[in-house]
Amino acid sequence: MFRINKQTDYGIVLLTHLAAASEERYNAPDLAAETGLPLPMVSKILKLLVKDGILTSHRGVKGGYALARNPSRISVEEIIAALEGPVAITECIEAAPTECEHEPLCPTRTNWQKINHAVRQALQGITLEEMTQPIPQEKLVTLGGRLRSSDASAREMNSITT
Repeated sequence: MFRINKQTDYGIVLLTHLAAASEERYNAPDLAAETGLPLPMVSKILKLLVKDGILTSHRGVKGGYALARNPSRISVEEIIAALEGPVAITECIEAAPTECEHEPLCPTRTNWQKINHAVRQALQGITLEEMTQPIPQEKLVTLGGRLRSSDASAREMNSITT
């Protein structure tokens, strides 16, 4: 199963909280209390996000953490990369040779690269600003037993039929 880790999930929760009040600065204890997340994890995530330039850190009485830029200019792919490293479905998507002994004979490497590229593009196309705005329930439809946005479902169905 392909999943983001808990640290990344929490990081997106923290960033959406910051984006909802982008003019304010928050310290780690306040963010932990307001989001219900454990303080040690919040502190670790905030430091990683500062290191990658997604957040800025300010010292002093009126200090704290704030978004480094507008939430419409921060992609979900960038957040995942900051907290987990580059998005990679398999090892073999990297341009450099990997440790896999089967790589020279592997017929699926280019297909995995194509899939990884599609996943990265999708994640690059979703902004932090969009993550702060839940999809209204009436725009969700059931497709294959799972809820999906009606716009995404329509695009998916069009790609299947064309």
